[in-house]
Order: sequence, then structure tokens, then C-alpha cells
Amino acid sequence: MKELFFDEDFDIDDVTSKINRVMSKWSIQFLDINGPNWVVYNYDMEIKYLFQFHVDFNDLETRIKLEDLKLNVIHHIESLKDETTYRDNLTNPVFLK
Repeated sequence: MKELFFDEDFDIDDVTSKINRVMSKWSIQFLDINGPNWVVYNYDMEIKYLFQFHVDFNDLETRIKLEDLKLNVIHHIESLKDETTYRDNLTNPVFLK
């Protein structure tokens, strides 16, 4: 499993590119967006990548950046025209303090 960590200063375009490259791989099937942990699985449901965001979910600007990132990635996944899918649980109240 490969892990990538980002703080609140992450660049949306750069991170979008990184995640989209991973999601475009033929062996990848599923992206589970669960608050700060974005976990990528292959077809055997083995974790291949973890994109972890060390950010303050109470900061509105950070949440907007994460929402923009999520929309970019979801748009890419939906354009793949294969079985790649995602689950969106970005703003679960448990991550808001």
C-alpha cells in the first residue's frame, strides 16, 4: 500500500492529478472517500493507496478545497466508462469537532 499525506496547504490541481492517475489504472476499482482518508482499492478489495488529509474539518476554506477536489475526482471516475466507482462520505459529522 502506498500512502500520501497532505496538509491544509495542498494544491487542488496537483492532488487531483495524483488521484486521477491512480484511478485510471486498470487494476483499480473503488475509491472510498471517508473524511480525511481516501482509500483506493483494487478488484480484490485490497488497499492499494491511502490519500490522507491532515486538515482541520472545521475550517470552511479547507472543506471547500476538499469538496472541489472530490468533485474533480468524481467527475474523472465517472468519465472512465468502466467499473471504477466511489463512495462519498467526505463530510461525516464525526470529523467535525
